[in-house]
Amino acid sequence: QAPTKTSLSSSVEAEQDKETKIPSPRFKTVGLRIPPSPNRHYKQNTTMGKFRAILFLLSTYTSNAFTPISPSFLPSARTLTQDITAIGRTSPLHALAEALEEITLDAEDRMCKTISNVQSNLATIRTGRANAAMLDRIMVEYYGAPTPLNQLAGVSVTSAQQLTVDPYDKGAAGEIEKAIMESDLGIMPTNDGKFIRLNIPSLTEERRKELLKQCKSIGEEGKVALRNVRRDGVDTIKKLEKKKEVGKDESLDGLDEMQKMTDKYTKEIDDMVGSKEKEVMKV
Repeated sequence: QAPTKTSLSSSVEAEQDKETKIPSPRFKTVGLRIPPSPNRHYKQNTTMGKFRAILFLLSTYTSNAFTPISPSFLPSARTLTQDITAIGRTSPLHALAEALEEITLDAEDRMCKTISNVQSNLATIRTGRANAAMLDRIMVEYYGAPTPLNQLAGVSVTSAQQLTVDPYDKGAAGEIEKAIMESDLGIMPTNDGKFIRLNIPSLTEERRKELLKQCKSIGEEGKVALRNVRRDGVDTIKKLEKKKEVGKDESLDGLDEMQKMTDKYTKEIDDMVGSKEKEVMKV
């Protein structure tokens, strides 16, 4: 039986349709396995079919390089910006900047703690007027363990020339009194069994000179601590430079920042010590 015109036309169209199907893309050269296209029947003989095939391949490749996206759309400008920024954060240059910044911040934090300690120690030096902070550095032997006095008793200023110590544990009053007597305050406490009172005497010229020496000593201890922090930071930066993890210019910038911080906090200590010395010498 001879084939009809209709059956021949159908066979030809089916064969053409089979030949024009685009197979599922594979990126064998880069080892990527791309899922099959949702529409395998793009026609090569149509402009729209070619355009959609190219668009699908480009978007699929982009999704593997950055973030998963719909096969029908290219990544937005915002998405690309976020991905490029994320890649930049993991670059060696950014890691280098973070390493130097971490060293600088750690050194500054330690220097700030040193300033705080110097300020607290200067507050313990009496100036002829009652001040509860005068007793902050006194350590009391409490059950065999040195314990700060301010943890064992409440200290209040009852008048311009008198402090009152109220022990939480009345049994520790004797040890507290002993610790005050053995301190460098130069004050003789009175203990009535419940409270310990300290009458602050006026400073003599000789006592003022002794207190000035204490101020200078506290200030010098703080400066030594600052220099030690600076030395640690400088050594760390130089080690990074020696290992070729930072360049010469970055190393010099880090060392310069260390010196600037040291000068800044050294000046703060000088100012605090000078202010305390004026307070001590004030009659």
